[in-house]
Amino acid sequence: MPGGQLLCVAVLKTLTEIRTTEYHLGLLKAKLAKYRAQLLEPSKSSAAKGEGFDVMKSGDARVALIGFPSVGKVSDTCLGLLRQLRCPAQGFQLSVLLFPFQYKGANIQLLDLPGIIEGAAQGKGRGRQVIAVARTADVVIMMLDATKGEVQRALLEKELESVGIRLNKSKPNIYFKPKKGGGISFNSTVTLTQCSEKLVQLILHEYKIFNAEVLFREDCSPDEFIDVIVGNRVYMPCLYVYNKIDQISMEEVDRLARRPHSVVISCGMKLNLDYLLEKLWEYLALTCIYTKKRGQRPDFTDAIILRKGASVEHVCHRIHRSLASQFKYALVWGTSTKYSPQRVGLTHMMEHEDVIQIVKK
Repeated sequence: MPGGQLLCVAVLKTLTEIRTTEYHLGLLKAKLAKYRAQLLEPSKSSAAKGEGFDVMKSGDARVALIGFPSVGKVSDTCLGLLRQLRCPAQGFQLSVLLFPFQYKGANIQLLDLPGIIEGAAQGKGRGRQVIAVARTADVVIMMLDATKGEVQRALLEKELESVGIRLNKSKPNIYFKPKKGGGISFNSTVTLTQCSEKLVQLILHEYKIFNAEVLFREDCSPDEFIDVIVGNRVYMPCLYVYNKIDQISMEEVDRLARRPHSVVISCGMKLNLDYLLEKLWEYLALTCIYTKKRGQRPDFTDAIILRKGASVEHVCHRIHRSLASQFKYALVWGTSTKYSPQRVGLTHMMEHEDVIQIVKK
């Protein structure tokens, strides 16, 4: 056999081995995810009795601070932020410190959760209760010791990842719908490099799903497809806050500050807390909308707080649930308009600190 043909045979054999390995890895990931979920599910007979960490959600947004006990009093950050805003701490519930405060017109609930230890996802140190509260937050602030931040960050990410919290990730753009019959219908709108139809079928069979409709709208990994099947994952923004920067070199501070989603601070020296607040506001993605009555000045004392990307219709629903049905048009002043005031409809997208006057039919 000529050398060229031998080379082709060798390449084809290698590609076949790679694909076989990928299938086995995908199948193993599916099995691991299923077994991990079973292990982490607390049994009813052995469930520990006692109070949990449930805190009633209030205000416009909730922020959870998590970290290891050795970070250096996570609540120091809360107190530092609140002193800067001149807002006293108002609550203490069980082992969760509750700090409600106002920032840019929004009522934000800041929760300082008990320190997480390694193995928290398995229930060590009441870790399940702590992480359960973190799942209800709009933003997670992960407090890290700048002197050993890399190790702590990896461990905390592992604990949160194992209970279905996905940090700084968007939900995979995969359409998945189980059916009663018809087998597995697979399709994709993009070229897939990480998953194939055969691998998708193997993963579905591992979860005892034999009839389903699957449509990939982006090139996703087997792990992301498993997340879609399981369906209980939480996708939330996270700020990695490195404390004690006064104990490391300027070069290390610069390196940490340039990492994605990272902020460097010093609670002891009150360094960079104002920037932390600005980044927190950015990650909360809130929008303040002010209302105006006809012939009167805008009311800048009572803002309507909405999520970024809210429309005039969302404003109407926030004011009163029947207002949208009586809506005729609205006048808007602000950065979302080409000129002020601009007459707009229900679909107009509002921006931060816009002023709106609603005219009813």
